[in-house]
Amino acid sequence: MHDAAFAADPQQVYDRLRAHGPAGPVELAPGVEATLVVGHETALRVLQNSTLFARDARRWKALNEGRIPLDHPVLPMMAYRPNCLFTDGAVHLRLRKAVTDSLARLNITRIRRDVEPIADYLIDQFSERGRADLLNDYAKLLPLLLFNKLFGCPADIGDTLTGAMSAIFDGKDALRANEELTSCLMELIALKRRRPGDDVTSWLIQHPAGLTDEELKDQLVMLMGAGVEPERNLIGNALLLLLSPDASGRDSGMLIEEAIDHVLWNQTPIANYATHYPVQDVDLGGVVAEAGTPVVISFAAANTDPALAEARRTHSKGAHLAWGAGPHACPAKDPATVIAVTAIEKLLNALPDLTLAVPARELQWRPGPFHRALAALPVAFSPTPATHIASALQGRTAPAAAEQPLPAAAPVGAVRQEPARKKGFWSSFLDIFRV
Repeated sequence: MHDAAFAADPQQVYDRLRAHGPAGPVELAPGVEATLVVGHETALRVLQNSTLFARDARRWKALNEGRIPLDHPVLPMMAYRPNCLFTDGAVHLRLRKAVTDSLARLNITRIRRDVEPIADYLIDQFSERGRADLLNDYAKLLPLLLFNKLFGCPADIGDTLTGAMSAIFDGKDALRANEELTSCLMELIALKRRRPGDDVTSWLIQHPAGLTDEELKDQLVMLMGAGVEPERNLIGNALLLLLSPDASGRDSGMLIEEAIDHVLWNQTPIANYATHYPVQDVDLGGVVAEAGTPVVISFAAANTDPALAEARRTHSKGAHLAWGAGPHACPAKDPATVIAVTAIEKLLNALPDLTLAVPARELQWRPGPFHRALAALPVAFSPTPATHIASALQGRTAPAAAEQPLPAAAPVGAVRQEPARKKGFWSSFLDIFRV
């Protein structure tokens, strides 16, 4: 499940496994074996039975025995953290209550209000070019910047957070990126303990559950991870559907909400995840999953189970598993939907003649066992003047290197000045909105 062939056509793997039963053996990554659940009924059985199927990755036998190296690229997604994803029982209930209560304080009006200026800012970066990669120029950056806003990040912490999360998702020096992520989140928590604000970090700190700094850090990691990668893929996959010149796309009058629902059924943004560890050997329709081995739910395969043919035909929202099920079901499906709808609305309204720059069949899907994600989404459109947001940015930008005068020779014995740190997207965004 980690090569280009799987990325190009994961359904053929799901169908091959399903021909032998509701679950089967897979290799998630080199040397990482698991049982993948592809049947809808069996997936619900696992997701809803937390007594038999634990989420605590400290039960992972191969990792405990040293058969999975500690720098393996799947570990940021699979290794234990004391957060809602990897805990069970009373601990899970306590942590989840803190998260759900904090998220409940984000109303839909506020979310739209926070998304819209970020969308405008990102569109301004490429609107005058007449071309863009909507994955890397828009869908990837929008949720990263939005979470900086929701977490109440100041400029420098937000820049570090954005870069570290991007590196983790892209598999670039994951160990160093994880260290940077931990450091900047602990700095953020210390700041919010001193000066709380109207943000998710402060609400988690103030919650009666009394989370420790370590627990706070790992809830923030979970929220960022569960919000950024799925949101990027939901926006990107829905845009691909809307821009595809066939009966299912924008030309047919498909609404944005309909496109998102279609993606949740057919191009599930997080395709395979929710790793469980059986507390004892268990038979999954003829395949025995041994105690302490990963059992991964294929949300994508469960959604294409022939048993759901009627629900798929009517696009029944309650039947698909894109949001999970059971005690670990996603608590933020409504905010996630609003974010995607708002981001797509802003883009299509700003650039109404958007078209794919290459045929849809030539687009590449990003390899990886967990996601259904485009590598890029190149588009073309009529160049559009940037708004006042970009004008403000241009007014604050230093002249290009070629236009700057050469520095004078430094006097002997002078202290060498370090070059100014290059600003990231978040600090540049904040600069504009301080105007």
